[in-house]
Amino acid sequence: MSARSGIRRAAILAASASLVLVAVPTGNAAPAKSDGPQLAKKLTKSVTLEGVNRHLIAFQRIADRTGGSRAAGTPGYDASVDYVAGKLRGAGFDVTTPEFTYPVQITDAAVAKVGTTTYENIPLEFSPQTPVGGVTGPLRVIPTSDATPGCEATDFAGQDFTGAIALVPRGSCTFDIKHRNAAAAGAVAVVISNNAEGNLSGVTLGAPGVVPTGGVTRADGAALAARAGEAVTVDLRYHQEDRVSRNVVAQTKTGRKNNVVVAGAHLDSVEVGAGINDNGTGSAGLLETALQLGGSPKVNNAVRFAWWGAEELGLVGSEKYVQSLTFEQQLDIALYLNFDMIGSPNAGYFVYDGDDSDAVGAGAGPYGSGQIEQAFVDYLETEKGVQTEGTDFTGRSDYGEFILNGIPAGGLFTGAEGVKTAAQAAKWGGTAGVAYDPNYHGAGDNLGNVDRKALDRNSDALAWVTASYAISTEDVNGVPPRAKRAETRAAAARSMHVEEHHTHADVA
Repeated sequence: MSARSGIRRAAILAASASLVLVAVPTGNAAPAKSDGPQLAKKLTKSVTLEGVNRHLIAFQRIADRTGGSRAAGTPGYDASVDYVAGKLRGAGFDVTTPEFTYPVQITDAAVAKVGTTTYENIPLEFSPQTPVGGVTGPLRVIPTSDATPGCEATDFAGQDFTGAIALVPRGSCTFDIKHRNAAAAGAVAVVISNNAEGNLSGVTLGAPGVVPTGGVTRADGAALAARAGEAVTVDLRYHQEDRVSRNVVAQTKTGRKNNVVVAGAHLDSVEVGAGINDNGTGSAGLLETALQLGGSPKVNNAVRFAWWGAEELGLVGSEKYVQSLTFEQQLDIALYLNFDMIGSPNAGYFVYDGDDSDAVGAGAGPYGSGQIEQAFVDYLETEKGVQTEGTDFTGRSDYGEFILNGIPAGGLFTGAEGVKTAAQAAKWGGTAGVAYDPNYHGAGDNLGNVDRKALDRNSDALAWVTASYAISTEDVNGVPPRAKRAETRAAAARSMHVEEHHTHADVA
């Protein structure tokens, strides 16, 4: 999941190890013989934790063999694309890997200096730059004792931040909110201290910032905090270069092409690790669902599966993809389902708040988003016995560009750097007062950083809802399943025949 701020299982053959739906020989599906719940039940049964976990193992080994990362622009990402695309082609999909360009921020200066001691202070994406030589001011520290440090303007009361450098701990809200609060208090630069091991790199403000903002390690943050009040110089400068990356897109050969269900997950990691929870889990759950559904299932609506690149650099792959579509091509998309982190180790069970019933943050998604939300809630709470909570469309994942273009969206999320409350721990298990993913965007996001029970439940929910919409999106956009349309036409024809019969009888 990008730190950027802003916004169902295929039928299985009873005795077949392939677990792929029987193919329809033409490019357009005949009316599905099974309804949504029947297809969804079969697909959910065929998408197993073992199958999903095997893809996680593959992603980990790819990272281990290519320098430890699957970030955009690395051999690990290219190998991840080849792995996913190869699996999909083997399952009968026509697969494309469309290229896009994205800007890379090349650091020229990344410094926070106090006296003779220099700390690495990595500029966040979208941070303004400092002049050559940096900016200097007294160091003011936001204490870590606050549950939401730097997230409220009141956190900056009681100290004079005018012309100061603000040191703010990471966690509980976006970097953008923290740095804007600091700037409003008078700070001329912000240093974010990591709340986990490793560098604070590959993160973003999400939009053009207002004061230079960099990130330091947890250890360096503690060392800086011990020097509160001293003069500190922050020098953050960089230039940008354009690079090329790829998405992976695969669509069923069957089903309506003008009412497509799109399901996506970002495939890239941050630079410092393998990204097994973020977002190997969403990518693996989506891949296993696609493989079990197969390339030519008996569905009413085509299903398009997508794995996005350069999400961690600002949602680039998904944005470029949606922007590349004409208005008519966008109209062909019925809805978008997003799966970004579905196995966090201290998991929460969050469903995107499509109707804004929580009245938190961003407003409702486009019409239909509330219905998508309810589909996930109904499955998880009824079939899995898991209570859910809403999560805001903050703009931190790949649904953003779909929503901006009026396409209803929804999906699942198990939490990132936010902290689990006592009430949530009582409801879901896990540990209160600890981040949903303590290794979020860190080197520790590996095979040991996954709650596999949460991954299993959410992969089932992913399969169920995707399969359900592959049969009918009527509740989202009013497009009924083919069988229902055929029944309506037949009823109308019968009614017309009766009326004609009565007319002839009257004439006679």
